[in-house]
Amino acid sequence: MDAPTSSHHHSKKKIRSLVGESSSQDSCLGRYIYIHDLPKRFNQDLLTNCQILTRPTDKTSMCVYVQNSGIGPQIQNSDTSDIWNSNWFSTNQFILEVIFHNRMKKYKCLTNDSIVASAIFVPYYAGLDLRHYLWGFNASMRVSSGFDLINWLKQRPQWKSMSGKDHFLVSGRIARDFRRKSDRKSEWGSNFRFLPDCKNMSMLTIESGPWENEIAVPYPTSFHPSTGDQVLQWQNLMRTQNRSYSFSFAGGSRNRQKKSTRNEIIRHCQASKLCKLLDCNSVGHKCDDPLNLMNLFGRSIFCLQPPGDSLTRKSTFDSILAGCIPVFFHPGSAYTQYLWHLPNNYTKYSVYISAKGLRSGKARIDETLLQVSNDDELSMREEVIRLIPRIIYADGRSRLESTEDDAFDLAIKGVLKRIETLRGCGI
Repeated sequence: MDAPTSSHHHSKKKIRSLVGESSSQDSCLGRYIYIHDLPKRFNQDLLTNCQILTRPTDKTSMCVYVQNSGIGPQIQNSDTSDIWNSNWFSTNQFILEVIFHNRMKKYKCLTNDSIVASAIFVPYYAGLDLRHYLWGFNASMRVSSGFDLINWLKQRPQWKSMSGKDHFLVSGRIARDFRRKSDRKSEWGSNFRFLPDCKNMSMLTIESGPWENEIAVPYPTSFHPSTGDQVLQWQNLMRTQNRSYSFSFAGGSRNRQKKSTRNEIIRHCQASKLCKLLDCNSVGHKCDDPLNLMNLFGRSIFCLQPPGDSLTRKSTFDSILAGCIPVFFHPGSAYTQYLWHLPNNYTKYSVYISAKGLRSGKARIDETLLQVSNDDELSMREEVIRLIPRIIYADGRSRLESTEDDAFDLAIKGVLKRIETLRGCGI
């Protein structure tokens, strides 16, 4: 591939010099990543022809969101402080593969030689490609690009060493979208992950499934700082917020699911004087406005995070970003998902309320949250604020010089460790 220039890039001429070299002499040993130079149809062409990704029902063209290396247009607001104006962008929640690819281009341990690579990145925009074919196309069309990609990869020498088990890709959609089980017209998504050789690759995705080689990473938020100081400044701002709402919920009802947890939560919120509801089904709502959401969550002590169309929500990371303690109603909404980014001990940063108890009337949201002591509330909020660097993606157009790893850094560390374990097991 034609990797960007870096002082850490290696060519074949340098391989011999690596032999016997200690890790202290080469900080990238064990961290080198090779990026496949894919045909443009698998990534860049989707951005160039971004109009094909926009549905008639979309409020905003997808062409708007591909700006600024995938983080979208910068948000300008004369009523807010500089910290809002310089670091906030209108970021689409399903565009992670573009953001990640652009961050990979600036990864300091890239190599032009796959022999020294510990992992191999496949910059296929799987989610955007699927988006193009989700409506009005049959099952074979939805997986056609993925099928061609696998055939292309299998012809490369890099595939042969571990049959693709050292390869990884990123999806801006949930894993379930790529596990279509039949060719029935009513079936959703594609069967990309069911392609035999595709199963060998690890996939980072905003929501994982039951497979071990699907790993959940945070949804992209709208906050993309370019310096570590900007992160610290934001964290300190969240520590000083006046939180006038005990708990809040931003979302819409699910009319097709009469007994949904979400509908029950809306009913509880409407009945409680302690709750602030932002109804995303209402006319003129501002649920798509990052500043409006941050204003709500930044004034809330707890933020309710029920499942929606799937188990996870971008709103979870918006609430953490605002220093608002998330309240979950299903373990699959966070606890079994973001293992590289969130603490294993979920009681440190969140509250869990049984959805079954809520629907049966045995549990009430307000009563449960009022039982949280002031000390526990302060401790959880501080833990949430400490998590902020771990769940954000820094501005990919510059290197974030910070002592804290961001979501991208943690994902790369996790991938390298996972592949090294597979290599050590002889897989």
